[in-house]
Amino acid sequence: MKYVGAHVSASGGVYNAPLNAMKIGAKAFALFTKNQRQWASKPLDEKTIQLFKENLKLSGILPKHILPHDSYLINLGHPEQEKLEKSRDAFIDEIERCGLLGLDRLNFHAGSHLSKIGKKVENREQLVKEAEDISLDVIATSLNLAIEATKDLNVKLVIENTAGQGTNLGYKFEHLAHIINRVENKRRVGVCLDTCHTFTAGYDLRSREAYDKTMSEFESIVGFKYLMGMHINDSKPPLGSRVDRHHSLGMGEIGWDTFNFIMNDKRMDDIPLILETIDDTIWKEEIKALYDFAV
Repeated sequence: MKYVGAHVSASGGVYNAPLNAMKIGAKAFALFTKNQRQWASKPLDEKTIQLFKENLKLSGILPKHILPHDSYLINLGHPEQEKLEKSRDAFIDEIERCGLLGLDRLNFHAGSHLSKIGKKVENREQLVKEAEDISLDVIATSLNLAIEATKDLNVKLVIENTAGQGTNLGYKFEHLAHIINRVENKRRVGVCLDTCHTFTAGYDLRSREAYDKTMSEFESIVGFKYLMGMHINDSKPPLGSRVDRHHSLGMGEIGWDTFNFIMNDKRMDDIPLILETIDDTIWKEEIKALYDFAV
């Protein structure tokens, strides 16, 4: 069975997120447990935690169908030690917040290597690969440290693939595998595939043949056993553009067929399928359209 929802607002308090999910007919949802654009945030108090759990029970949505997202400021592969430590501390705080709310996974962007490598430099491709590999190792170390610091929790750390914009890592399936291979406790790590990011990173999804090829690559390189969520988005930019700009379903370069494939792919059962499309006023209609595909 599929569990579709959207990244809903937690404005006014995280306890409002389940209520906002109910309003759009969601069976899953994502949220930020704190302000995603600030380092500091007020700790979750007992009243807030209790209200969240009460509203979650009212919604009928299970914790495993919720995909909280960490702060956009965090960069677990940062090349500067002071900023890396700040990111690691903030990430551990995000994990602990999920634990307090009774949630079992945390979605995050792997990070960026931030290296400035000119286009005219000799062996640029090799230099980029070296910068990426170094940063991927730093990210894996960050995850190992975070897992050790939260060893009493069962919050899985879910790496989201990226479009590859700028120096962002995670745009290749090989990047995801590189990190997972170096995480010591693999029971605490997973992957979230974003359809827009996958497409603009160069993996086609638009035809049955292309979809099957891309998913076969994902299985052979990463493995569906690690898939713990998806972001369901159309794309404004074209295939392989490495630009991250989402669009409403059926209105972008990907088109409706891909979402039909996903809704009838058993490998996507029982995980949160989360809309991050650009017009939240039609999320209810988009959710219904997705369920209409399911046979």
